[in-house]
Amino acid sequence: MKCQACYGESTNDFCPACRKRLFGKARVGGTLAFAAPDQSTLPAFQAHTKQLSISGMQLKYSLCLQNNALRLCDTGGSYILKPVPTYRYLTNVEAAPANEHLTMQLASRVFGISTAPNALLYFAGGQPAYLVKRFDVKPDGSRYLMEDFAQITGRSRFTHGAEFKYAGSYEEIGTLIKQYVAASMPALERFFQLIVFNYAVCNGDAHLRNFSLLRTDDGEYALVPAYDLMSTVLHTPNESDTALDLYPDDISENYSGTNGHYGRSSFLELARRLGIVPARAARILNRFLDAQTEVEQLVGQSFLHDTLRQVYLKNYEERISRLKEV
Repeated sequence: MKCQACYGESTNDFCPACRKRLFGKARVGGTLAFAAPDQSTLPAFQAHTKQLSISGMQLKYSLCLQNNALRLCDTGGSYILKPVPTYRYLTNVEAAPANEHLTMQLASRVFGISTAPNALLYFAGGQPAYLVKRFDVKPDGSRYLMEDFAQITGRSRFTHGAEFKYAGSYEEIGTLIKQYVAASMPALERFFQLIVFNYAVCNGDAHLRNFSLLRTDDGEYALVPAYDLMSTVLHTPNESDTALDLYPDDISENYSGTNGHYGRSSFLELARRLGIVPARAARILNRFLDAQTEVEQLVGQSFLHDTLRQVYLKNYEERISRLKEV
């Protein structure tokens, strides 16, 4: 049996380490006690989306842990459940939960990117769903103050139109991290690594709402763990390589202007603008080149079916080829 969180061998749905990380001492199984939403039950499910503050347009439901089971709840939820999206324009839509779970696992286990504990679950009828433990919940059940960068920059549907979350650049986010985060340099390096990761795994939807700051108990601001990571090109093949520009007029940079896409020099320029030491930026980029075997192994263990595993790896290999010296 495969652990539904880390892919390791397990005698139960979750290995002891993952179960503790996700659920503490509760003995939670990998199959929910209720069926996936359908036309008749969707209104009841939708009642459990009202209290969510995590950004994104995909349907997400709030879950509470009660008596060793995860249950839908209106308030006080400590988990987010994301079923298979209902959007008809997406390709390979049934694989979306496995895709997000794999991408989050790659981020944390291969590249050391901070992420919230997560797993792949199944509804009572067998449909997959992605589960993530909320990182904005305090031990007493209250919430940390958290704002995404659309909120921080004052962008909304009313001020910047329907595409407001795509109006900006990663350099702009980095400038605001410098402004708000006390230990800004480690945060900027983490942010830069995450931008490169999204590019490498073909996440073309890492927009303003997918990065946030959280105010800690001591009043300081910190960059939150990474969330909403997935290889979006598996579901929207014709999307842009990135949701935001790296920096204004980045396409005029020599490599981008010649090749029509970002390369190593593009990211080194972003790092320079963020104030990251060149040697540190190069080391971050080189890690993606050195990690190919680790990526292949984890993709091979994932819950994606074989065809999509091959597509995922092919896309990754093509992207990291752009990050080599030119």
